[in-house]
Order: sequence, then C-alpha cells, then structure tokens
Amino acid sequence: MEFILYLVLIIFFTKVAGDLSVRIGQPAVLGKLIVGIILGPAVLGWIGNSSFIDELSEIGVLLLMFIAGLETDLDQLKKNWKSAFAVAVGGIILPFIGGYSAAIAFGFGQNYALFFGVIFCATSVSISVQVLKEMNKLNSREGTTILGAAVIDDVLVVILLAVMMSLVGTGNDISIPLLIGKKALFFIVTFLAGWYVVPKVMKWMAPLRVTEAVISAALFICFGFAYFAESLQMAGIIGAFAAGIAISQTNYKHTVEEKVEPIAYSIFVPVFFVSIGLNVSFEGLGQQWGFLIVITIIACVTKLLGGWLGARLTGFNSKSSLIIGSGMVSRGEVALIIASTGLQAGLLLPQYFTSIVIMVILTTLVTPPLLKMFFKDKVDQALAGK
Repeated sequence: MEFILYLVLIIFFTKVAGDLSVRIGQPAVLGKLIVGIILGPAVLGWIGNSSFIDELSEIGVLLLMFIAGLETDLDQLKKNWKSAFAVAVGGIILPFIGGYSAAIAFGFGQNYALFFGVIFCATSVSISVQVLKEMNKLNSREGTTILGAAVIDDVLVVILLAVMMSLVGTGNDISIPLLIGKKALFFIVTFLAGWYVVPKVMKWMAPLRVTEAVISAALFICFGFAYFAESLQMAGIIGAFAAGIAISQTNYKHTVEEKVEPIAYSIFVPVFFVSIGLNVSFEGLGQQWGFLIVITIIACVTKLLGGWLGARLTGFNSKSSLIIGSGMVSRGEVALIIASTGLQAGLLLPQYFTSIVIMVILTTLVTPPLLKMFFKDKVDQALAGK
C-alpha cells in the first residue's frame, strides 16, 4: 500500500506548496515542482521513483496537453504558424551551437559534443502551458506561438537525433526518409481523423446510456491519439494536444473541459509535477558543479535568445519575444528521453548523466518565474504607455 501513501503526500503537499507559491507572487506550478525535489531522493526521500509514479505522471502530462489543446484558439494558432516555425528553428540552432561548444570546451570528443548539442535543442512546454493557463494567457498571441513552436521543435529534434545517431555509427540502422515519412503520416492522419472521425465518434458515444459517456469518449480519443503519436516516434503529448484541438471544434468542447479538469488536476497532474523533482539526485556529481552551472546557464540563455530571435524576426516586439523565448526554455521529459537514448547508444558518458538530469530540472524550475516576470513587464509597459 506504499503507493497510497505516495498519493497522500503528493496531493496534500502540492496543493499547499502551490498556494504558498502564489502568495509570494510566483505561479503555483513552481511550488509543486519544488515539492517533488523536497519529497524525493534529493532531500527527504519520502517518495521514490517507481513505475506507479511514472505511469500516473505520463497520464498527467497527456491530460495537461489535452486540456491545452481544448483551450487553444485554432485561428490564432494558424495565424502565427510562421512565427512558431521561426521560434522553433531559432530554439534549435543556438542551443545546438551552445551545447556543442560547451562540450568541446570541457574536453568532450567530437561525437559526444554533437550529441550534447542535440540534448540542448529539446523543448517541453508542458510546464509553460500550466503557467500560461494560470495567467489566462494560453490563447494570447505569445501563448499560441509557444505551443506551435513546441510541436515543430519536437519534430525537428527527433529528426536531428535520428540523423546524429546514423552519422556517428552507433549501430542504429535508422532510415531518415522513413522517419520523416512517419512524421508526415502522423500529421495527415491526425488532421483527417480530427476533421472527420472525431466529431462522429463523439456524436456516437455521447448518447450511450452509461455514466459519463462524453468524457469517456474524449479520453478514448486523447489516449488513442497519444498512442498513435508514440507509435510513429512522435511525443505522446503532441498526439494529446492534437486530440484536444480536434474536440475543441465540436459541440462537446465545454462539457469535456468541465469534466476533464477535475480528473487531471486532482491526481494526475500533481503526480506529474512531483515526478520531475524525483529525478534530482546529487549523488555522483563530485567535481562537476562548475560543469553543471555552465551548461545550465548556456541551456537557458541559448533557448531564450533563440526563441527571442525567431519571434523578433517575425514581427513580435522585444517584450513579447522575451515571453516566447522564456516559454521555450524548459527541457522537461523530452530532454530526459534524448539523454537516456544517448546513454544506451554510447553517445553520452555515464558519469555526466546526473548533471544532465539536474540541468533539465533547473531549466524547468526557472521557466515559471521567467514567464511571470516577462508577462508582468509587458503589462507594466502597456500601462505606462497609456
């Protein structure tokens, strides 16, 4: 029954920490992330990593991105697709150069340095989504650009990873055209299913004489899209996000929103936030503190500047560009997956894995305050201009 105790601790402390975080002027998600570090192996050790936590957190992040899709203004997303593409590209080029250069400076070999650059390119906006949602900015021009850029970034980084693993000869027989074909297939099938199939499934399942038929239909679609995405080597969160957008175009949007949020935010999303902190461990760092500080600064600055540059080049002012850049800083679970892949393939030295994990956590922790600060600056500037 240990998992029951884990749930007790997670539910109670994430709510208390979230409230305290809001009271000191920070997004609630920041307090929830810190709770994971405190309750986990790094500090108190009350909660350990387990398959139970991993599976619940996976559901949590899928539901979080599903809700983001439900609440996304599709017209705004279409309007900002050029900016989203530019932000994604800028958020890959600069971090890759920064990560590669840092690795070379610390004496890494060429192949290790190239892979290091790939790790820096990853972006996971699940935390940014929660912050934007808390501030009611998810449908702002900046918010939709961040979401669009995250989808493009995921596609480009996976292709870049495949190219890298093929070039350095790790024994992975990866067909680049096949990989790109899978991405194209995902978007084609998702678009067609979202346009034609999803409305019919919702209309057919909603009248079924069973309890909560509408939300059951929505979750069936959400997890189905996520599984399809994973099967084509896309992140499951992209599939969940696409499912949310598809359902948002039906008459069941508001009903699904009202039903899914209590499910997500009572258990699954808090477990996801805590699970991020559980990855922190200071064992094995040894003399790597300087290395950790340098790569964390480079990871944050290059992603921020890359996103800022992409936004500026496509018509955003400096303040809005900073918001978009800060929303792309968090590496989250995407970078952890890439790092684990590299570790297994021999492209990441085992002694540096812990530093990479902590760097990923730190980029995730710094994102909520950055978003809050830059949005506040923009509001203050707007008020001062009146």
